[in-house]
Amino acid sequence: MTLRIHNTLSRETETFTPIEPNHVRMYVCGMTIYDLCHVGHARFLMAFDVVYRWLRTLGYKVTYVRNITDIEDKIIKRALERKIPIRELTDEMTAAMHEDIGALGILAPTHEPRATQYVPQMVSMIGTLERKGLAYRASGGDVNFAVRKFPGYGKLSGKSIDQLRAGERVAVLDGKEDPLDFVLWKAAKESEPDDAKWDSEFGPGRPGWHIECSAMSCAILGEQFDIHGGGMDLQFPHHENEIAQSEGATGKRFVNYWLHNGFLNVDNEKMSKSVGNFFTIRDVLKRYDGETLRYFMLRTHYRSPFNFSDTNLDDARHALRRLYTALDGVEVGDTAVDWTQPQAAAFRALASELNRTRSPQTAALLKGLAATLGVLQQSPRDYLQGGSAVDEASINQLIAERAAAKSSRDFARADQIRKDLAARGIVLQDSPQGTTWVKA
Repeated sequence: MTLRIHNTLSRETETFTPIEPNHVRMYVCGMTIYDLCHVGHARFLMAFDVVYRWLRTLGYKVTYVRNITDIEDKIIKRALERKIPIRELTDEMTAAMHEDIGALGILAPTHEPRATQYVPQMVSMIGTLERKGLAYRASGGDVNFAVRKFPGYGKLSGKSIDQLRAGERVAVLDGKEDPLDFVLWKAAKESEPDDAKWDSEFGPGRPGWHIECSAMSCAILGEQFDIHGGGMDLQFPHHENEIAQSEGATGKRFVNYWLHNGFLNVDNEKMSKSVGNFFTIRDVLKRYDGETLRYFMLRTHYRSPFNFSDTNLDDARHALRRLYTALDGVEVGDTAVDWTQPQAAAFRALASELNRTRSPQTAALLKGLAATLGVLQQSPRDYLQGGSAVDEASINQLIAERAAAKSSRDFARADQIRKDLAARGIVLQDSPQGTTWVKA
């Protein structure tokens, strides 16, 4: 089967050929864990959840790595503000992330590494770059990457170094040889807590953000792998810097295919707390169920700009109910489904045909496409009636145990309960009013 995908690196749609036949290795830049996930996060997580599902539907074995950044300036600042250890904050926010994206039916990746687990690999890669003359120690103790010493810098963004410098708005910091140079290792500051520092050959400090993803992806997937994804906002400088430091360290092509999802706007404006149009996933789940939010996001191609609005959400909710109504009472046949390019738009045509013919084969086609995209997997009758035939008493008991665990700050136990329920097809949805659940 021929699969074609758009590669940001070449700016062309290419035939996809994995390095290892029938095995796709994919890395996606995940969350920086210091606060609740917002709808912009849902956008990119959803996009690559569909890519993951799609590849598996096509018969590929997929090793999917989506990292957690659990050491970074914002994390340190938030932990200090709350007067708690960094690990306590990141455990709490990781559990919250799992709850929120679980409500959207987003599958767990094969591996979910935390940056703090891979500091030795980061230090090793920085040392290699220094020995190759691509990194230098600055006067303040930082270690920086020397951008001009890496041939081809700018190939992902499609700009030369001089063009990138022309758009530079940041003055050269002390110790930097060039404004485009970026930090690989940040020297420890006296004001930072002890749990934000590691010993290294460069002195005490912590890794820069860019080196984290290079070290984690190479450690788990190898020095060369198939797909690297993330939001379009990461194309430059984050992904550009990943290429430079990874290829600079290994001397090999880092990634074959780069995928980037489009920007998210709210009512046609950039989402921002300052203008009052900033929404967390939990904000949205107070008014819409997780499957509606998922279907809403599926209706826009992952590379296209995405406009978030109540009007569009309401339309998605009505459309999803129409799809469940079309399936209600129809036996699903055994028709095999082979979707090389699944699109949510195909739902409408199939639903119309199903309403007209009540055909088990058409129902199978509709359910098959839906499974690839992660929707329409509930019983139509349960969804339309808003209920389900499950052991409500046991679920509510576990929800109570989870609430007690969260109150005692045992976030590991709380997260495990959520995972156990998810394995039973029960997705939890938290809100200020309490925790509810839906059957996935």
